[in-house]
Amino acid sequence: MSGSRQENTEQNPFTRPGFIISAALILAIVAAGIVIFSVPRGSTEAQPPGNPAAPDATSNSAPASGLEESVCGLPQSEGTALGVAPQTTWVLQDGMAVPSDPSTVGPGTTNSNGLKSCFAHSPAGALYSAANIWATSFYGDATLVYQDLTADSPARDAALQAIKAGKEIGGGSAPKMQIQGFIIRSYSPQTAVVDLAVKTETGALGSLSASLVWEKGDWKLEPPAAGGNPFRQIPDMGSYIPWAGV
Repeated sequence: MSGSRQENTEQNPFTRPGFIISAALILAIVAAGIVIFSVPRGSTEAQPPGNPAAPDATSNSAPASGLEESVCGLPQSEGTALGVAPQTTWVLQDGMAVPSDPSTVGPGTTNSNGLKSCFAHSPAGALYSAANIWATSFYGDATLVYQDLTADSPARDAALQAIKAGKEIGGGSAPKMQIQGFIIRSYSPQTAVVDLAVKTETGALGSLSASLVWEKGDWKLEPPAAGGNPFRQIPDMGSYIPWAGV
């Protein structure tokens, strides 16, 4: 049984160094100046975000039935879309600019180890969470993401078993990149899918997708299925809402 779980861990891109960016991919990006991303199963070309809605507005209304309140007391929103770029403060994490609005959207908590968590139960909160999770996984400590920012799942259990066994999780290098825009592909009080448009230091454009689950009062990253990959190349920013810190 344990052998099978270990095999699944090795096959799941979520459990590879830097999550899913391999050394070969990094070399291709640096040497060729292009980004070659694998498309997740069932993915298609980027589609324009449906009917843009008014910007997400937070409120102190009661959380949706059966769902936990924000673990750090951030307000929630009943909105389900984010049609314009939110105004925010951008902070640098090892050179990558990430959004920060601790009192209303998040991160509401920063631990002594630097891990940022607790994002508002809203489309904007899901967006901020996705940006900060990817920054931490690439340029911070990927092990902490597995331990504290990942939704309960067999993939997470397998990764934690590997950590206990002393195996290196994450820690791979990643090309420097900056957020350029976003799409909220889907949103409900329980789940959200957020696509971030990113530009590498070579000028190549790519899309970085995060599936999130509202769990234990915060947004958690849902590991991609075996064979899935949240990266893909995009030709331009046509379908994304521009949003960048640098």
